[in-house]
Amino acid sequence: MNDLPQSLFLKIFLWFGLVVVTVIVGTFIVGELLRPDPTQPPMRRPLDQTLNEYAKQAVHAYEAGGQTALLTQLDRFERETNIRGFLFNNQLQELSGRRMAPNAPIIARRVIESRRPQVMEEGPPPLMGRLAVSDSGVEYVFVNEPPHRSQPLFHPFMHVLAIILTGGLFCYWLARYLTSPVAKLRAATREFANGNLSARVAPSLGGRRDELASLAADFDEMAEKIQLLVDSQRRLLGDISHELRSPLARLNVALELARQRSGSEALSALERIQREAELLNEMIGQLLALTRLESGAEGMKKTSVDIDSLVREIARDADYEARARNRSVTIVNTEKVIIDGVPNLIRRAIENVIRNAVHYTAESTAVEINMSEEADPDGTGGGKSNRERVVVTVRDHGPGVPDTALHKIFRPFYRADEARDREAGGVGLGLAIAERAIRLHGGSVAAENAADGGLIVRITLPAG
Repeated sequence: MNDLPQSLFLKIFLWFGLVVVTVIVGTFIVGELLRPDPTQPPMRRPLDQTLNEYAKQAVHAYEAGGQTALLTQLDRFERETNIRGFLFNNQLQELSGRRMAPNAPIIARRVIESRRPQVMEEGPPPLMGRLAVSDSGVEYVFVNEPPHRSQPLFHPFMHVLAIILTGGLFCYWLARYLTSPVAKLRAATREFANGNLSARVAPSLGGRRDELASLAADFDEMAEKIQLLVDSQRRLLGDISHELRSPLARLNVALELARQRSGSEALSALERIQREAELLNEMIGQLLALTRLESGAEGMKKTSVDIDSLVREIARDADYEARARNRSVTIVNTEKVIIDGVPNLIRRAIENVIRNAVHYTAESTAVEINMSEEADPDGTGGGKSNRERVVVTVRDHGPGVPDTALHKIFRPFYRADEARDREAGGVGLGLAIAERAIRLHGGSVAAENAADGGLIVRITLPAG
């Protein structure tokens, strides 16, 4: 088992240290490769200077050891540099006895006549010649063929580029190594915020044991506790709702018995009890619906839903009830659109939004419904890119909602105005149920205040 610390700080320090060391060592190597070496054939110095030194050494070898020494020296030159050379005296006689190029005597004569270096490119092979004078003043001509293959001549720019690329590669992988878990953590956080309480990070990080892995483990632990709390809350709501149904049923039976046995003077009180019991029954039904939606246990069997017909039917029923309160519901525009979904859930969602608007719109005003089909370029409607989406807009002419509460009105039991909501008879569950139902269909619900007053709720569903 590896007990060495795997601190993220240590990793950053070592990686950057490696980059710095690489740059330093690379710079040192480049400097050494580009530094002239006076003791050995300087292949990385200018070619003319190199050939002049070869010529002097060839002359010295010939005068010191004759043809054998010259031939040995020229062979060594060719092995080290891949440059084939010949030495001529001033009578144009080749002194090493090597097999030479046909044009070698011609370029040697040109050097003697001009007393300057010459190049003959009309080969093959091309030849280069230069004058070489011994220490005793005797003149020779050194003729050579250029290298048959490219020499490992180094250019400073190429080395700098190589160092930059190497350092950049290290830094790139370092950045990937550091940001990869951060990106995964961010993705899991967004999933968690969007309602996927099972989102976790640590399994995707493999065997990392640094601070980021610890952060991911802390996130997973937090997410697990939140999921347990939320699941417990949902189970509690469901259990309480179910348990309340039994005493409520007994209450209704007792209410009927009391109505039969009491006189007319108790009729008003009994009717009040009945209204409150009906409100309680409605609240319990909404709690059960919300619990099923939260747990995804609504029996999501999808079929084709005609949104146009559904919206018209809901608007007709809501308008009938609204006119009793000196209000109305009108349809501004609809389109014939078929979507895949659960009819009861979609009906409940749209109906809850419309009835909520009827509750809060001012007297003698109309709740306006507008339905259209449009492109969904960024997938906000839950569909794929460029897929069509259905947008149902419900606008009232009420007091609106404070801007800070626009994103909160879809929370269970949230009340933007406690007194107003009590007067309207709401319990803060209608919009929450609508939001859950739409989200289960891959859509979204959002609210905004109209510029001239009132609230606009926009329901978006993927079409097709």
